Amino acid sequence: MDVLINSINVRELLSSPESPSSPLSAPDLRLLISRLDAHSLRIKSTVQSYLLSHHSDFSALFSSCADVVSKSENLAEDFSALLSLVCDQPVEADVGRIVKEIVEKRREAREKREILEFLGVILELDGKLGVVREDVKRGRVVEAAEGLRELKEALGVKGGGDAQTAAEGEPVVYAIIRKHWADCFEEIQELLLRFMESAVRFNQDANAVHLKYQISVDGFNGLELSTIMNAMDVAGVLDYGLAKIADLITKHVFMLVVTCKANPVIEEENNQDSGDEREAVLKMVPSAEPEGNKVDGELMYSNLIQIIDFFSKFLCFNNGSWMCCFGRLTWPRMSDMIISNFLAKVVPDDASKLAEFQQIRKLTIDFEIALKELKFISSSNDKDHKLSNFADNVEVHFASRKKVQILARARNMLLQSNFSLPQDYVTRAWRANKEESAGSNRVILLFSSEECVVSVSAKELMELVHQTLKDVCVSPPKVALEFYHAARNALVLYEAIIPVKLQRQLDSISQAAVLVHNDCLYLSQEILGLAFQYRPYFPSSVKELAVFIDLAPKFQLLAEEVLQRQIQLVMSNLKQAIDGANGFQNTHQTKQFESAKFCIDQIAFVIEKVHIIWEPLLLPSVYEKSMIVILELVFTRLAKEILLIDDMAAEETLQLQRLIQLLFEHLSSLLEPMLAGDEREKSQEAQKDMDNLILSIRKLRKLAELLDMPLKSITDAWESGELTDCNFKASEVEDFIRAIFTDSPLRKECLFRIENTNLG
Repeated sequence: MDVLINSINVRELLSSPESPSSPLSAPDLRLLISRLDAHSLRIKSTVQSYLLSHHSDFSALFSSCADVVSKSENLAEDFSALLSLVCDQPVEADVGRIVKEIVEKRREAREKREILEFLGVILELDGKLGVVREDVKRGRVVEAAEGLRELKEALGVKGGGDAQTAAEGEPVVYAIIRKHWADCFEEIQELLLRFMESAVRFNQDANAVHLKYQISVDGFNGLELSTIMNAMDVAGVLDYGLAKIADLITKHVFMLVVTCKANPVIEEENNQDSGDEREAVLKMVPSAEPEGNKVDGELMYSNLIQIIDFFSKFLCFNNGSWMCCFGRLTWPRMSDMIISNFLAKVVPDDASKLAEFQQIRKLTIDFEIALKELKFISSSNDKDHKLSNFADNVEVHFASRKKVQILARARNMLLQSNFSLPQDYVTRAWRANKEESAGSNRVILLFSSEECVVSVSAKELMELVHQTLKDVCVSPPKVALEFYHAARNALVLYEAIIPVKLQRQLDSISQAAVLVHNDCLYLSQEILGLAFQYRPYFPSSVKELAVFIDLAPKFQLLAEEVLQRQIQLVMSNLKQAIDGANGFQNTHQTKQFESAKFCIDQIAFVIEKVHIIWEPLLLPSVYEKSMIVILELVFTRLAKEILLIDDMAAEETLQLQRLIQLLFEHLSSLLEPMLAGDEREKSQEAQKDMDNLILSIRKLRKLAELLDMPLKSITDAWESGELTDCNFKASEVEDFIRAIFTDSPLRKECLFRIENTNLG
């Protein structure tokens, strides 16, 4: 078949090959046609021979094709028949119905099987409950408890004996069974509790505890106490059964021993009323009152161990878990009683006696070791080591007690403090013998070297702080730290208590307010010196924490607030007195003059009162500054009021001058000592006269002179600068001239001269 596959090259059929681009001639075309015909015949011959040689293969191929066509036609006919059958008879509906019936039957069968199984479980649980009830009736409490425990797991009961309501989708019968279980649980719980109350009896008249080995209650005879304990343990109600007994033992046994009011006596005896029924008895025999109400620690610990060993043998039957439960119910209260009635009372009051406490510490540790051996307390739980922890921290307890004592003493001192002074402090005669009458209350401030009077409570408080800080220097670090905090807190107590206690006095002009001011100055400077005085001797751990300087500004601020409040009160009273003069107008009238004179008397009275209260108590520098502020206010205000009068009669000027002179006469006793004190402390340049000390006094004095001066003299005084030196302004002088002198050429000339005078 290669002749069919290979391509024919036409140029090869020609006789003489020429260039491919040259055209063919007619002979060449005829030759080409003839040769193509011959070649075609050869191809046909080859194909025919090939078909003949493969005749069998082609026959098989055509036969297979025919079979495939025949089968396709049969399949189409079958499919058409099936479609016809389906359309004419709906078999699928019957099949679906049958399938549904089968599924439903199987589901019903499964549900019936599950119901039967569930009923079997319910019957089994009910049967077990019946067995438990029967065991309870027969007194087989251990077996009944075990049955309840098994049923509890089967029913999924949580907690103690509380019945649960049925969960959503759960059969109600489960809730009913659980309710029956809870009723049965409560019944056996109450029954066991009655058994325990019968087995453990407290005879309060004889101070004795009776433990019966066997009991007979409600028709149950010969029940062993150990059996009852075992039943409570199995039922999980051991804590509930022992709770009341533990409470009574704590109140009527342990309390008597801890307070050393009774000693235990243990004995076994037969109950005569019950034949051979035996019981163990713990009797509490009264003991002699301890000397000085001091508890003998060794005897107390020994008696407690004896009692606990008694209950371990005859109540818990040396069962470790039962004893642990008994200890868990009694130890917290018993340990607190031991601490409050014994350990806390034997904490030393003096740091030098701390070493003596070591014997008590050893007894306490040995006591806890004995309790661990009896399984009364846990050896791994640190919460059960309350006594040894307290004994190990005796230094802290000692310091805490001392801290409480220090703060209580400081608090009582401040609450009971009296800020009133003897009459000697407020009389003029006091000045003559100042050192004798005030020596005990006068202090010298550390950083100013000035003296002032402080309250007794402030001095005592500072003495307490100094003593406490001395103890810090010689105490162990833990104790020293507590003492340091006690000293700081004692100082803070003054700031917290006194302003509240003396609130009424601080809102009035009083000695108490001045003393509070002095106290705060004194405390602030003493606080600043504490670090220099004591800190180098503190233990290193305390030295790193000790800070006092932060307290000083608080007291300085409080002192300034109290002083400013006093000054404001004085100034308010003085303003009211000056306001009562109605601007000092019309003083040439008798009524107006008397009113103005009364105001001057009031001003002098207020200033004299303040002087009498302040001068003996305040620091000289503080007193001087405060009085200068007050006098400046008075003199400035008086000068302003007089200069504001727009029209003055001749007689009126004389009366005003008289009023000013009257004020200076009233204040002479005040101004002269101030000048004398000022001369001692100030330089010569600043000490020319009182006018330089209080600037406004010069103006008021000069104003008194101007009221009686002729017009030309006033003008000459202005031109010479004398009035300017007294703080007069040109406008004030001009208004003053207009108010006193009538309009005239001379007044105009003088006003012109004043207006055009250059004093620069």
